[in-house]
Amino acid sequence: MTYSRQLLVVFGIGGALLSLLLPGCTRLVGREETPPPPVVTPQAKEEAPKPEGPKVEQVGEASWYGAAQNGKETASGETFDQNKLTAAHPTLPLGTKAVVTNLETGKSVAVTINDRGPFVKGRKIDLSRAAAQKIGMTKEGVAKVKIETKPRRKSTKKVARQRTKSRVTPVATRTDMPTMSPQ
Repeated sequence: MTYSRQLLVVFGIGGALLSLLLPGCTRLVGREETPPPPVVTPQAKEEAPKPEGPKVEQVGEASWYGAAQNGKETASGETFDQNKLTAAHPTLPLGTKAVVTNLETGKSVAVTINDRGPFVKGRKIDLSRAAAQKIGMTKEGVAKVKIETKPRRKSTKKVARQRTKSRVTPVATRTDMPTMSPQ
């Protein structure tokens, strides 16, 4: 192959590649640029709290724990205080408020779930010493109880969406082959 023929092949391939790459670098002529959709920014709006999750009712055996665990860290990160109205439950979300009723005495106590447990088969909930005293079960150590939780409340502030003008520079969209504009 001669040198002049090699040059024609190289420039031919180079020219073909250049013609494929250049249209992407030019502006579209005769086409309007499509702006992107407006940016949505959150804005606080007051709204009544709504229940989150279903109401839970369970019946089963409760026990209580006190001095041996007093001062130790709970699953929620709080320090356990046997004199507070708290409880340990295996599945209820930490921070849930529950009402525990002793089915033998009819007495009830409101507790906050702040720990995991009990770890004894067949038990549904472990109460703090103070909660156990309120429903009259410290002497026996265990009692049949009903556990009721109310749905947790969502935050009282709701995020509303508000439309604002876009701050992004519009970009052309290609629907067909562009025409090159003279410069």
